[in-house]
Amino acid sequence: MIRRLSTLLLLACLVAACAPRLYPPTVEVNDAYRYGDRFRQDTLQVDSCWWRLFGDTTLNRLVERALEQNRDLRSAASRIEQAREQLRIARAAFLPAEGFELEAKPTYNRETKIVQSYAVGATLSWEISLFGALRHTTEAARAEYAAAVWSARGVALSLAAEVATAYFTRLQYERDLLIATHTYQLRRESAALIDSLYRHGMSSGIDREQAYSQVYQAEADIPRYRSAIEQSGLVLNLLLGEPPQRVLYGVGERLLTDRQPDTLGIGVPSELLQRRPDVMASYYALQQAAAKVGVARAARFPSLMLTANGGIGAASIRGLSSSNPAVWSAVGTLTTPLWAAGKLKAEERTMVAAYNEAAYGYEQTLLGAFSDVEQTLSTLAANRIETERYRALVASYTTIDEMAHALYRNGMINYLEVIDAERTLYAARMELVNLVAQQYINYVTLCKALGGGWR
Repeated sequence: MIRRLSTLLLLACLVAACAPRLYPPTVEVNDAYRYGDRFRQDTLQVDSCWWRLFGDTTLNRLVERALEQNRDLRSAASRIEQAREQLRIARAAFLPAEGFELEAKPTYNRETKIVQSYAVGATLSWEISLFGALRHTTEAARAEYAAAVWSARGVALSLAAEVATAYFTRLQYERDLLIATHTYQLRRESAALIDSLYRHGMSSGIDREQAYSQVYQAEADIPRYRSAIEQSGLVLNLLLGEPPQRVLYGVGERLLTDRQPDTLGIGVPSELLQRRPDVMASYYALQQAAAKVGVARAARFPSLMLTANGGIGAASIRGLSSSNPAVWSAVGTLTTPLWAAGKLKAEERTMVAAYNEAAYGYEQTLLGAFSDVEQTLSTLAANRIETERYRALVASYTTIDEMAHALYRNGMINYLEVIDAERTLYAARMELVNLVAQQYINYVTLCKALGGGWR
């Protein structure tokens, strides 16, 4: 019998040694970013509070409040707690389980009628994993916990980026409103001048109506930008985890004067492997899938269960405290599956397929991370050049607008040329604000693509 058992264990070990080979993820990593020429690649400066790079105290306060109050981030923290408890459950399986028994049993027979018996005892059971089932289960739980931690970091990173994007968008609308209001005031003054000239016979009625049409157009833009400001404020309320309320900052001028992190150090692509939350979460999901393959593999081989019972028995409750001899027993049970119609093998193949899915998902996530950084760097380079050109364009259109008004007052051009100069300048100023705001948002996207930071 012992020889047969030894032979069975030997065969199981040989079969276990023929475990399936799992596909190792492979992704080529460049030594440097192709579009990172404007940035330092010898160091990475995106730390845990990357939003402080913009030097805006209002933005700092908003992000801090969001990280404290946002419900999505709290949900992610709850998922971490769940994974932590699951890891404790998996580790507890390595230790013996102890129990306590109290038995009172009446037995009836014809001679003595009712015979009572009482027993107090303890039980001890311990499952010994011969082929690593418990170890793989613990590894899966540990990987699940790590994935939950990194997923929560990803939620925090996305939340901070969304707050910063909403904030800079609001600054853009405030600046647009400032330009629209200033333009409206200038056009009112210009229309009043044309009206005066018309009353003295020095301007036509067409010029007068055209001047007032420009006033109405600028006035119509004002409520639109005010509404956009309110809408962006509601978005911020939601991100901050607060009920809708009016939040007025009044810092539209700051958008064009604050420092932008042009000297940001972006590091090298290989740092994304251990920094980006989505990449790390995908990596630990891959580790969890590999551990589940081990669990499914171990289920096909023998397991050993040790059980022990012991205690004191007596015919009465008082007798339990007397010097009755203790009774104990111990049993070792070796169980092994022989035939399950291919179920266990199919479960193992299922876990292998799930591992391959996780491996390809990890590769795709990593490729997406590299692409995110490269696209943002390319966009930043193009946006920077476009913004510089538009600054020069606005300066040129401002000169043209001033000259057009002067020429019209001297009767050298008609008012349509003045209107054209005003419209061109107005559109160029609005576009410059949009470009500047987008440049800030692109820096936010870059910090997020580089893995951001956490606390």
